[in-house]
Amino acid sequence: MTHETEDVLSRLGVAVPEILLPTAAVDLAKWAVIACDQHTSEPDYWHSVAGIVADAPSTLHLIFPEVYLNDGDADSRIERIHKTMHDYLSTGVFRAPLEAMVLTHRSTPHVARRRGLLVALDLDRYDYRPGARALIRASEATIVDRLPPRVRVRAGAPLELPHVLVLIDDPDDSLFSGLDHASLPELYSAELMLGGGIVSGYRLGPAEQAHVARSLATLHSDGAGDASFLFAVGDGNHSLATAKQVWEQSKRSLTGDTSGHPGRYALVELVNVYDPGLRFEPIHRHVRSAIDDLDAWIAALAQAMDATVRECAADQTMQGVDDSPNTIGFVARNRQGVFVLHNDQQLAVTALQEALDQINGIDVDYIHGSDTAIALGRDHGVGLLLPAFDERLLFATVANDGVLPRKAFSLGEAEEKRYYFEARKVL
Repeated sequence: MTHETEDVLSRLGVAVPEILLPTAAVDLAKWAVIACDQHTSEPDYWHSVAGIVADAPSTLHLIFPEVYLNDGDADSRIERIHKTMHDYLSTGVFRAPLEAMVLTHRSTPHVARRRGLLVALDLDRYDYRPGARALIRASEATIVDRLPPRVRVRAGAPLELPHVLVLIDDPDDSLFSGLDHASLPELYSAELMLGGGIVSGYRLGPAEQAHVARSLATLHSDGAGDASFLFAVGDGNHSLATAKQVWEQSKRSLTGDTSGHPGRYALVELVNVYDPGLRFEPIHRHVRSAIDDLDAWIAALAQAMDATVRECAADQTMQGVDDSPNTIGFVARNRQGVFVLHNDQQLAVTALQEALDQINGIDVDYIHGSDTAIALGRDHGVGLLLPAFDERLLFATVANDGVLPRKAFSLGEAEEKRYYFEARKVL
């Protein structure tokens, strides 16, 4: 890579990472596991993962699945994670470090291909706070109370493993159209467990990295509304916020130039918001608390959202939601229907989240997949179903209005989430 390319990337908060990949002796079908913040209401999924992996080298042993956060064994679990990271580094689980950007192709049961680009982003150029004017911004509100356990995992850990997807606004596909995987060396190709599809990685050379620098520089200078805004965190907001918090703590003890410090950067995958393989899905809500008077609760929620309640047959709730972006479905054991919002200028997810935040004493979980939310609502509590999210609104909304409510959307279904595969040293 030329100094010119490096300088351009540096101005854009991008660096070429040193990546660690598993050796040929590692079973990749057991190595790669899904993001830790998935299937938080489905412990059976993670039991299945553990059964598949057993004692084989796996990223499962390097992460803290959030389904286990309340099990009371966080300290011992984090200690095991850190020990396993050191063991993998010292026992030949990883190949020699590879300094390169990586083009990724991911197929899932829903899409034939989603393209990504693995890079390191400068955490000093990232700000997750509402109203931030940084180069790299969160797309949705960060729940600061959720960061401490993640911080404990990352602080003192010698490795990071990314599940963060960062979006670029590239309607002409200028970046990825110039990267031909057929001309690039393949680094890996693996089938992902439990319906995750297939992922392949290809190493970029100096010419391709120069193309990346030119494309990102053009997108930055052409940015609509706010030219300083280039990257929006799509998935993994809390993981990147964790990396930011750990770096802010670490650099207090550092002096001099920190530009070469590995902890200043985070490994992420860039994806074009217009990529045909990137599907924006709503994240539904499940109110898990017992509700004594369901009719009164629904009426109160409708009033808080300034909405009218329309009853539906059991098989028509999602159809009612899909008919309009200004509707929110609900499913409970003996009742189902939709809320129709009176303010058609407000995003449905904003209206719902603001209303739920006003209700004391409820326990809310965030659910990927309408079938799961419906099944949970019929079993207990209330499932709340959100309409599709229009990805064309994302960059303009973040630039003009700040972050969206937390859990405003999901990039694909649960099985389409990023699987941990690559690692990078951060100490």
